[in-house]
Amino acid sequence: MSGSRRLVVVGGVAAGLSAAARARRMDADLDILVFERTGFCSYSACGLPYLVAGVVPHHTALVARTPEDLGSEGIDVRLHHQVEGVDVAAGRVRVRDLRTSREREEPYDELLLATGGRARLPFPGMDLPGVFLVRTVEDGLAIREWIEVERPERAVIVGGGYIGLEMAEALRTRGLEVTLVELLPHVLPLVDEELAEDVEAELVRVGVDLRRSCPVERVEGNGRVGRVVAGGEAIDATLVVVGVGVSPDNSLAVGAGVPLGAGGAVAVDDGMRARVPNVWAAGDCAETRHRLHDRRSYVPLGTVASKQGRVAAANIAGRAESFAGVVGTAAVKVFDLHVGRTGLSEREAAQAGIDAAAATVVHRSRAHYYPGWTPLKVKLVAERGTGRLLGAQLAGTEGVAKRVDVVAAALHAGATVDELGSFDLSYAPPFAPVWDPLLIAARQAQRQV
Repeated sequence: MSGSRRLVVVGGVAAGLSAAARARRMDADLDILVFERTGFCSYSACGLPYLVAGVVPHHTALVARTPEDLGSEGIDVRLHHQVEGVDVAAGRVRVRDLRTSREREEPYDELLLATGGRARLPFPGMDLPGVFLVRTVEDGLAIREWIEVERPERAVIVGGGYIGLEMAEALRTRGLEVTLVELLPHVLPLVDEELAEDVEAELVRVGVDLRRSCPVERVEGNGRVGRVVAGGEAIDATLVVVGVGVSPDNSLAVGAGVPLGAGGAVAVDDGMRARVPNVWAAGDCAETRHRLHDRRSYVPLGTVASKQGRVAAANIAGRAESFAGVVGTAAVKVFDLHVGRTGLSEREAAQAGIDAAAATVVHRSRAHYYPGWTPLKVKLVAERGTGRLLGAQLAGTEGVAKRVDVVAAALHAGATVDELGSFDLSYAPPFAPVWDPLLIAARQAQRQV
């Protein structure tokens, strides 16, 4: 190490590589070593459904930077290396080369845990050939190969969150019959019921067999997947995709005695410091602060991970920075329907103990006289008494992402629905009516609070 400080990063995707790259820019003398257990680093996991669909023709398009790219900048990235344990007292990690099974120890001065999340595996049969997760580039390639070689005709998707919905579209695009099985009464649980119903209607419209309130008991097959038993019924399947959400991959932290916080994620302060000296955490393994209720939360999103990694890097390099917190902004495309959400849903506000009111409107996406306008549903949530804006959910076939980002900015600024209703938003007949749907929803919400 030539006497320089060493930063060891565990995990080489969004948080880990964002941290490593920024730490290198801020401290040219820092020795940076990244361990990644898969065969790829610095890739977009959010692009995997589009790789399966063929919209992204080759997996290399999802990889932002290779180990060779990073090595030329003085960042040593070692793929197929899994950190098995951390000795915080000695400042060492125990690492296993997955290709040779050899173990060795590596010292660190600063340790960043960016281990991400792990898929929940709630039922037997997950190890059958033809059953897949969608977490890594290898997962995406394996699904594509199964489709191209095995020619499955019927798929079952377990889970109606972002990944499950995107995979439903991907597999229908590839010509498969698709059944989507969801444990809860509605898909997309991060939005309220009236928005989830729009998503469900779109799934049914394109021929997805949707089964809600349908717990999966097991996956069965003889040497390969053959059926999914859910809700007491056997559903034929020659391909199964499990997308039931993630929990923090916190096994290293637990083994090292690093305290956990919200959702079982590593407890961190706003500088991404863990409660153990010289240990940091960022991304899907770390908690964060939600700006709307100012509580520690678990929000596993790639955008959050990248920002947290950058903040951790700055502090490791000696420049004091704080993570600004999240409002939970996300969007998803479900066939022709676009859905966006930010802030708190009405249900989440109630769970946080906030007295909230909501207003839902449906308005035109463009000027009424301009061809091609479509209905756009907007739901705003605000605090009673103060009028403080708490969140928004939108569904339509155009203009959703633009408008949800407007609300996200308003939430970061602490705006009220009155202030949102006076925003000077863009107007042109092809893009929006004079009274934008957001402004109409804000005016309606004013009457509720």
